[in-house]
Formats: sequence, structure tokens, C-alpha cells
Amino acid sequence: MGNEQLVERRRRTLGPAYRHFYREPLYIVRGEGVWLYDEQGRRYLDCYNNVPSVGHCRPEIVDALSRQAATLNTHTRYLHHAIVEYAEMLAETLPGDLSVCTLVCTGTEANELAYRIARTVTGNEGAICTIGAYHGNSTLVSELSPCFGRERPKPAFIADAMPPDVYRGPYGSDEPGYVDKYVEFVDDALDELADNGHKPAMMIIDSIYDAAGVHTPPPEYQQRVHEKVRAAGGLVVCDEVQSGLTRLGDHWWGFMDSAVVPDIVTMGKPMGAGHPLAVVVTTPEIAADFARESAYFNTFGGNPVSATVGKTVLEIVRRDDLLGNVQSSGDYLRAGLCRLADRHALIGDVRGKGLFLAVDLVRDRDTREPAAEQAAHVVERMREIGVLVALIGEKRNTVKFRPPLVFTTAHAEMALSALNEALAAC
Repeated sequence: MGNEQLVERRRRTLGPAYRHFYREPLYIVRGEGVWLYDEQGRRYLDCYNNVPSVGHCRPEIVDALSRQAATLNTHTRYLHHAIVEYAEMLAETLPGDLSVCTLVCTGTEANELAYRIARTVTGNEGAICTIGAYHGNSTLVSELSPCFGRERPKPAFIADAMPPDVYRGPYGSDEPGYVDKYVEFVDDALDELADNGHKPAMMIIDSIYDAAGVHTPPPEYQQRVHEKVRAAGGLVVCDEVQSGLTRLGDHWWGFMDSAVVPDIVTMGKPMGAGHPLAVVVTTPEIAADFARESAYFNTFGGNPVSATVGKTVLEIVRRDDLLGNVQSSGDYLRAGLCRLADRHALIGDVRGKGLFLAVDLVRDRDTREPAAEQAAHVVERMREIGVLVALIGEKRNTVKFRPPLVFTTAHAEMALSALNEALAAC
């Protein structure tokens, strides 16, 4: 059966809402480490997928999952050691009083529950999110993920704030007081909620802004936002679905880079290394306040298989010092991207940290006009060479590198070579 037939069958049975990454869809049949293999046996260096955090089809994960699935899989209404042990292990990686875990299946569920907790505990309804953010795809959470426009009128209980984009935003990092100016957008959001008759239940923020083009907020910004939201009566929710589990290279969780401790942390994607596992972590005080008014149960969240997989992921991350690997490999890749920027005028900016990096492609470095057509060509050409990356940003002109945490400097060299070749062909 050819790919064309499979594409047509997929279109008929799954509908047009599902999208492909490439003009010619890849038919992937196997994964191993940082590699993906198509139906013809050709391998591709995976520089995009953060879900298989410790590598595609990691043998220890497969073994732990298989053994537990062959033994028992129920839910949290029964006592089981695995979920307790997983929560204890997770709490050890977190600062402050963040120690009470609720296990769910996806980042969307985690962020939905975070809002429910914040609303219950504060008694408020309002929520602030940042423009260009993506936090999930339920009806509520999609409203907290405005990306770059809204198809429907914004609900009165939600306000958007511009994130600190110092490359394409209104204020650059060389402008005096630029952090204060971006924090003022949060003030504006609080005022908007008040005008609509709402007090804030929460603000949900990222430790690195992915969909908006990979922007790392300054620590001062994060600190000021925490202060403002709490002073207004709301809780701070840090979405670590993208930036967590050592992804940024300095700490286990991205918010720790800013020396802040949020009220709620949401985790997802990489936590199960391919198995659907997500977590909401909060303090004992907040958890007790929530439980006084509401119970929570999730049929699949916290099942013994998921908890066992989660434990194994944490064991691998710690045992293999993947935090150190992310830092060294990320530094190497970023330095290489900066060298390519010296060689190719198409690269207007190199952004990010750890193994979460991006290059912003421009037609002109002075005007910063987005080079969307060239960016699309680069992604397609790298795919032809055998390296998988993705496009992000409002104008789809930013090439993102976000590989598994086991990505090495040797893999980075392959990615840099492919990018250099693709840029030279533009």
C-alpha cells in the first residue's frame, strides 16, 4: 500500500482537522533513541519530539510498562504503592511546599484541573494567559491558548497579556525598563478583568514561550508577575509541559531558573516518555482547600502502569544525569546555531536555552521581515537530508529544535550540518 492510499484513508476516517508536518507526509513505523524510521527503513534524526523524553522506545520504559501491564492496571480508588512512590519521587525534584500530586493523562487535563483548583481556592473566576501561548485543546484550555488570534469572542473572565518578546515585541532588551513595560501588560489584563466584573483566580505562564517563537522570559519578569497576581488575589500556575523535566538545562523545572515558586505546576508530554501521563502539583494547603469543596477522580490518571512508567522516567533522568547532558548538548547546539548566523544572513535571531532552541529566519535583519517561505523550504530540505524539525511563530518563520533529552553533541553536529545545507540552498 502506497503512502497516497494511506493518506486518503486517513482523510476519510479521521477528517481534515488532523494535519501533517510535511508536504509529503512521513510514514513512521519505528523509533529508537533519537531516531525515527520510515516504512522503507530510512532513519531520521528527531530534533522535534519532546514526548519520548528519554528516547524513543527506551528499553527500560518498555520493560517496566510491560511488566506492570501484565500484573495489574486499575485506578486510584484502590491502594497501590506505585502512585505513592511516584508522587514522592516527583516532590523531591520541586522547591518549596510543592509536594501534593494529582495524576492525569494529558497536559490539557492538567491545565483544566489547575484552573478548577484556582477557582475553588480563590473564589474568583478570572484567568490571565499570554498571547501566543498554547496550553491545551479542551474548550476551556483552548480559550487560555490564544496563540495569535481568536476565532470567537474572548470570554469575559479571560484576559490576554503580551509576553516578553524582546525580538518582535514592542520593547527590546536594550530598552531601559523593558521588563517593567512587559509587566505592565499584566496590569492591563488585571484591569480588563476588573472592568468585566472579575477578580483573578490565576495566571498561567510558561517558563519558555514555545508557540510564540521560543522566548525565555527574564527572571525579573517572572518574579514581578508572581507578585502582582498574588497581590490581586490570584494563584500562579506554571505550565511545565514544554519546559520541564530538565529541558532548559539549568534545573529540573524551568520556573526554577527564575528563582520563583508557583502555587501550582502542571506537567505533561515528556513525563511518560511516550505514555500518556501528566501531573498537577500544588502545596498541601491549596490541596486541602480544594478538597474541602471538591473531590477528584480520573479513570486512567494515576493507574499503576502510568505511575510505574513515570517512576522509571525519573530514575533514568537522575541516573544518567540528563540535566547535565541537556546543558552540554544544548550549549553546543546553540553555539553552532550562532556560528551559522554569522554565515547565513537569513538567520535573524537565535533563541532559547538547553535543548529548546530556535532560529528566526528573516528577509532582512534590519526590518526583521519574516522569511516564511524560506523557513518552509528549510524544514522540507532538512527532512530530505534526514533531520526532523518544525516551524513555529505567528508568521511560521521560526525553525524549532526540541529533541529528546538524550540528544548528544554528535547528534547536534548532524543537525547543524543539515541546517547549513538547507540554508545554503535558499
